[in-house]
Amino acid sequence: MQGVPRGFSLTHFFPLLLLLVLPARANDSLAGTWQLLAGNLPGEAAAALTTTTSADPRERALAEAVVLVARQPLTDARLLEAERRLNALAAESDEVGAAALYLAGRLHQLHFSTPDYAVAAGYFRRLAERQPASPWAQLGLVKLALLTLHVLPEPAGPAARIAAVEALLPRVTRPPLRRDLLIVLGRARLFHNLEPDRARANLLAADAIGGLTGLAAADVTLQIGELCFRAGDDARAREYLQRFMAENEADPRVFTVQQRLRAMATRKGTL
Repeated sequence: MQGVPRGFSLTHFFPLLLLLVLPARANDSLAGTWQLLAGNLPGEAAAALTTTTSADPRERALAEAVVLVARQPLTDARLLEAERRLNALAAESDEVGAAALYLAGRLHQLHFSTPDYAVAAGYFRRLAERQPASPWAQLGLVKLALLTLHVLPEPAGPAARIAAVEALLPRVTRPPLRRDLLIVLGRARLFHNLEPDRARANLLAADAIGGLTGLAAADVTLQIGELCFRAGDDARAREYLQRFMAENEADPRVFTVQQRLRAMATRKGTL
């Protein structure tokens, strides 16, 4: 797995954090703090917290832990303190506790100077066992899948790793997260040149869920088109390749797609 900068990238979790933790009240006293953190302004968020007196105590404590990690310079000592606070919040099985367990796992996955992937995986497993329906737990299972495929010592061998990740799929029921796990599975099969038909099925199922945009959507569309072309499923290959061209006119891969379409026309005898 490629290394990740130690800076605390709030984009890893803030869309869900704002959805799950931020109360629906328009005058919520922590709304401004979360917005500042989402904008990568931890200093301003810390200042906003000092003037906040009416917030839910657990949500406030979560915000304080996030601010602790978001501010620079980041040290392992500060990360350990953040982990201690997150574990204290995780004693309760509410959404704040679920978010705290997830974030503790991410600390060990991404932010300590020496990552401990086994500890990170332990947090994600614990959360999934305790609160399986929580979006935080299901997001943690997607992270666990990546750890299982790329860095954990067990299971050994690509086929066994892929089988272990596929076993997680029934537990991930929230559509965007299930879609992401299907993409992870499909691309792992392609990377290891294992079961191309099942890789294609994974990506088709992900595409059926929908919701991808930008480069991510373009990549999946093109991968499906190429896999269908290789499998001789020209009708579906043509559908996806033409969709790719229509949605990505400036993409330099359009030339290759045009060549694929010509090749299909040739083998069908229409050129």
